[in-house]
Amino acid sequence: MKKLGWFLGVLLLVNSVSAEEVTYFLALGGDDANAGTEVAPFATFDRAKRAVREAVADGKPATVILAGGTYVLAEPLRFEKADSGRENAPVTWKAATGETVLLVGGTFLPKWEKVTDPAIRERLPEASRDKVVQIDLKAAGITDLGNPGSGGMELFYNGQPMNVSRYPNEGFMKITAITDKEPKDIRGTKGSSYPEFQCDDERVTRWGDEKEVWVHGYWFWDWADQRQKVESISAEKWLVLAGKHSYGYRVNQWFYAFNLLSEIDVPGEYMIDRENGILYFYPPKERSEGVLVFATLPVLLSCENIEYFTLEGLTLEYGRGNGVTYRNCKNLTVNRCVARNLAGCGMTGSGVNLTLSDCELYQLGKAGISVGGGDRKTLTPAGNLVTNNEIHDYGILQRCYAPGVTIHGVGNTASHNKIYNAPHMGMGFSGNDNIIEYNEIYNVCFESNDAGAIYTGRNWTMRGNILRYNYLHDIRGFRDRGCVGIYLDDQFSSAEMYGNIFKNVTRATMIGGGRDSKIVNNIFIDCAPCVHLDARGLGWQKDMTARWVEELREKGTNCGINIMTPPYSEKYPELTTILEKHPGTPCGNVVARNICVRGQWNGTKSGQWTGGSIWKQAAEWNTIENNLVDEDPLFVDEANGNYTLRPESPALKLGFEPIPWEKIGRKKTVSP
Repeated sequence: MKKLGWFLGVLLLVNSVSAEEVTYFLALGGDDANAGTEVAPFATFDRAKRAVREAVADGKPATVILAGGTYVLAEPLRFEKADSGRENAPVTWKAATGETVLLVGGTFLPKWEKVTDPAIRERLPEASRDKVVQIDLKAAGITDLGNPGSGGMELFYNGQPMNVSRYPNEGFMKITAITDKEPKDIRGTKGSSYPEFQCDDERVTRWGDEKEVWVHGYWFWDWADQRQKVESISAEKWLVLAGKHSYGYRVNQWFYAFNLLSEIDVPGEYMIDRENGILYFYPPKERSEGVLVFATLPVLLSCENIEYFTLEGLTLEYGRGNGVTYRNCKNLTVNRCVARNLAGCGMTGSGVNLTLSDCELYQLGKAGISVGGGDRKTLTPAGNLVTNNEIHDYGILQRCYAPGVTIHGVGNTASHNKIYNAPHMGMGFSGNDNIIEYNEIYNVCFESNDAGAIYTGRNWTMRGNILRYNYLHDIRGFRDRGCVGIYLDDQFSSAEMYGNIFKNVTRATMIGGGRDSKIVNNIFIDCAPCVHLDARGLGWQKDMTARWVEELREKGTNCGINIMTPPYSEKYPELTTILEKHPGTPCGNVVARNICVRGQWNGTKSGQWTGGSIWKQAAEWNTIENNLVDEDPLFVDEANGNYTLRPESPALKLGFEPIPWEKIGRKKTVSP
């Protein structure tokens, strides 16, 4: 035994020595011939990666510390499987304490010139003619000038995104007439599939000399936008587009025109002549001031098949695509990073045990953070975590279906995130056994209607999802026409909405024909309505119900998932009885122990729980009980956001359980 103890002691000593951490330094003024120390840092990422690989091969944890500065990337910074750490030898790349490390995916443009071409000056608005400048992008080495159809957020001035010239500068024009060609009728909503319409604004007739006119609109539905090229404009103000929108066009829908030389009329606007490679720009400040950057890289930093790896304290900006992408990664952490001024998403990808935490993402063309993982067929969880991030001012280019946070797959969590200022969704989710908790979401869906601040849809099998202790407020939709707080669309089933607080949301919760969901123990303040529960699976959506039923009878599957065998039949036994229990009917939902304060529906008090907000066909199949409606719940201090209930609250007598409202939102962190 003494010999065995001596051997184990020596083994532990050897392991502790071999696990001694190695730290390398990287700086703009370094040299790859250096040793990589703080006083003699490396110069390139490739050299630092080679050093890290050697350290990990020796079983040593390795850290690369980047000195502050602007690292202009000629190509994406890529980390591959060989750059991984190990469980006992993790790898970290991080910014030096107290210093800002910028990873830049754009080209810094040379000094601009005056516009002297008489033909160009004549087309510019008179008021801005002497203020607009030009830059030869091709001469600056930029050959890929982008595509207006996929967005134009490619130019940045002094750290701020500039705007492609547009008309009107704010708001929209309206479609005033459509053709009688290719008429369409979607459940009584009429329009045309033919890409031709009339606008009553005389301004459109002035664009005949423009080389490339584009329009961006919500052409048929309030939640489906698209950019399209204009083929022709008639003297009668009829616009013909070069391609068709998938849903078509209808009167009173809204749009604007962009990328027009003749509409560069306010500071910060620009237009790109793609034929000649010339950028025309109206600087926000004096011509001699400012840093101008044209985004070029499609991705700034990518991780593929990486394990035991951390990115910390880095700032990624000026990219034409995504900031960070991760694919098939395990035990990857992105912590205290900033993603901004990107035409794509901030951070996106999939893996297992990914943690994206304490980051700030803003001024993004598309979504904030998207993470997926896990196996839906086996219900194997991924364990990914998106937590304590602040995400705002996103969806600048892709206006719809670009959420602040998206989780999909199995066993993922989004918690304590603060999400705001977006034209469409705040969060999106799909899959099984995911948790969305302690998030604050506000001022989203401001340019769309029939949209969800938290959205999912169209599946009976995506079960076990929990949405609890979230605070959704000030969500009204475009022109106050209405949107939804938590939106379970088109028969999505089995989600639990518990302990959430909704304030000033036009339609706080919606079960759109689904089954086995719970709206329990929530607080609704100034919401109209608080709850919507319909039976669309028996009505206008009965064809989809019929397809699902046919699939179940023939294959025992729904949306490709076998629900009649384990693990689904064991974990979600309600699925196995759908054919026996009225398919298409919203059975098994529970609406209970909720507090509704000052809620309204069609101008009447929301005490009519079975009125327009809850369909009769739905109410008879579900449990709706013990809700406190239009009675003072006796909050301790509602005016200051204290939603603690006094001991004598009538809601407590109905079984209402206190909500830990003080824990909701982003937590304060202390920088190392």
